Amino acid sequence: MNLNSRLFDRIRVKPDRKPAPRTDQVRCDHPGCQAIGEFRAPQGRLREGQYFNFCLDHVREYNASYNYFNGMSAEDVAVYQRDDAIGHRPTWAMGVNRSSKSFREDGDDPQQAQDPLGVLRNGGARARRAESRPRHGVAVLKALDQLGLDEMADAAAVKTRYKDLVKRLHPDANGGDRSSEDRLREIIRAYNYLRSVKFV
Repeated sequence: MNLNSRLFDRIRVKPDRKPAPRTDQVRCDHPGCQAIGEFRAPQGRLREGQYFNFCLDHVREYNASYNYFNGMSAEDVAVYQRDDAIGHRPTWAMGVNRSSKSFREDGDDPQQAQDPLGVLRNGGARARRAESRPRHGVAVLKALDQLGLDEMADAAAVKTRYKDLVKRLHPDANGGDRSSEDRLREIIRAYNYLRSVKFV
């Protein structure tokens, strides 16, 4: 940007002028006062957004005697203060599903929802699928495959299968036949891995 350009020479800025005094000044709302009401004061509960205009002396007097809760019972004040902590919005307990019965909003009835297939109950089909199939890593699945088991096998089934395979494949049980030693090593390695990951 060239600050010595001819275009900058043509720009003229008017100097700031002091603001002109206002001629539409509002008078003080206090009865009998003719001073200018330059200070706003809230009119009170149930009239939010509406203000009185007072002079300095009368706004101080008004603020000293102002009570937002004037005319409310002690119980109403307590309820208002409790609801004010959450911004007077409906809330529900932390960690509770909105469709459950502990939801505190008026008119919310979980029984009104039509669910003929049972998709919305207990997290739906995805949650049931997750419950029925345990999730294991690839290495655990390989080790289970070495033992001849599927992913649904539990610790007791793994131990039983391991003992059975060791008894059948061990050279002492085969009369000294060493042809199945490699398979036995794989079985032992798979079982030791399952023990190291605390599957067994």
